[in-house]
Amino acid sequence: MLTALAAWAAVAGYLTAAARLRRRGDRWPWRRDLSFASGGLALAAAPAVPLPGGPFTAHMAQHVLAGMAAPLLLVLARPVTLALRALPPGSTRRGLLAAVRSRPAAWLVFPPLAALLDVGGLWVLYRTGLFAASHHEPLLHSLVHLHVVAAGLLFSFAVCAPEPLRHRWGLAWRGTTLLLTGAAHAVLAKSLYAFPPPGTGFGTADLRTGSQLMYYGGDLVELALAAALAVQWYAATGRARSRAGRSTGAAGAAGPVGAPRRPSPAESGGASP
Repeated sequence: MLTALAAWAAVAGYLTAAARLRRRGDRWPWRRDLSFASGGLALAAAPAVPLPGGPFTAHMAQHVLAGMAAPLLLVLARPVTLALRALPPGSTRRGLLAAVRSRPAAWLVFPPLAALLDVGGLWVLYRTGLFAASHHEPLLHSLVHLHVVAAGLLFSFAVCAPEPLRHRWGLAWRGTTLLLTGAAHAVLAKSLYAFPPPGTGFGTADLRTGSQLMYYGGDLVELALAAALAVQWYAATGRARSRAGRSTGAAGAAGPVGAPRRPSPAESGGASP
């Protein structure tokens, strides 16, 4: 219930800020509103709506929704950029900008570190007794759910890097991390297909269906992340070519370097035509 309320409050705040921008004449794409609202809906529905299948399958559906799909949709909506544009000049805006551009924030979104917190946390959750223990301790269960959502947001943020960060890690770092993280996530799903989390007693059919959902659902979200990276690469390449074209055109208009200048008729003593 707390997750759902927080998600709906975030969606309401986002849409209010976007409407404020449009009222004052600023442009803000509607597709970002749709992306954030869809992410908030997925985040709110994951723990609150009964999902089909056995308990392990339902849990994996929650994992894919709340830990992978919802974070990506929220990050692609660029909520930090919206907040910086919507907030009036003052201490709150300066504090948010300073936090985003701080050195700790730059290292926190270092792609390998974000991947370790995300998929590494999943390996700890499912390959130790933590998953079984969380079903008997409500507070531990809430903390695990919070970590999955926060780590998913951090990883999506680190890979997409859509906000005005102090240091934006290159496409090579982000693409390689995404590839290796996808492989680690797939291996974990295959291991769960064969061996349940320690201390649990899920049925074989439920376990295999949930593992397949984790495997293929994770692939879909990772493909969406890869598509976001490809769009960034295409845009960066286009800008680089455009700059190179302008530089070449300017150099051509100025003439070759070192070429002799043709004297004017006045300088050569001739009459003008």
